Amino acid sequence: MNLPNKLTLLRTILVPVFLIFVLIDSIPFNYTIALAVFAGASITDALDGHIARKNNLVTSFGKFLDPLADKVLVVSALAAFVDLKIISSVPLIIIVAREFMVSGLRLVTAGNGIVVAAGFWGKLKTAFTMVSVVFILIYLAVSGDFEWFGLNVSDKVNDVCDYIIQILIWASTALTVISGLVYLKGYWKYIDADK
Repeated sequence: MNLPNKLTLLRTILVPVFLIFVLIDSIPFNYTIALAVFAGASITDALDGHIARKNNLVTSFGKFLDPLADKVLVVSALAAFVDLKIISSVPLIIIVAREFMVSGLRLVTAGNGIVVAAGFWGKLKTAFTMVSVVFILIYLAVSGDFEWFGLNVSDKVNDVCDYIIQILIWASTALTVISGLVYLKGYWKYIDADK
């Protein structure tokens, strides 16, 4: 259990902590704390891979858990936003379906000794989705936590932010579909060979 794997485990453990704060609005400054927890978890994502590669600490356990921890973190955030009625369940379903498809593809290619590495579109999808989640959390922190000071965000600002959120989420969904199709096209021969 090296340092990168410990950081990956920490990211996994932070998911329920994040969900507690983002979903229980009776906790003072819950959205600000949720934002800090999500940011911390995201930082561990950048750190664990960097440390593993730099110090030659890449393990099979890390290769398995790292992308899984990322998916659980992002999908949990999106599911919380559906629960809060900030986004529709449709983007979440599309994103989860893509993750299942790519995971299945990785299993099929692993049987042929091929590792499906994250490509440009996959990395772009992940980065854009993370930015979308952070934007929503910042919006929630500002609009929700201001109420503890007796302040309110104007309806106009709320409407503009809601519009931006919908653009970000649907753009993330579009990138998710594109990256899934790119993976499918690139590794289709292994699926076809399994017939």
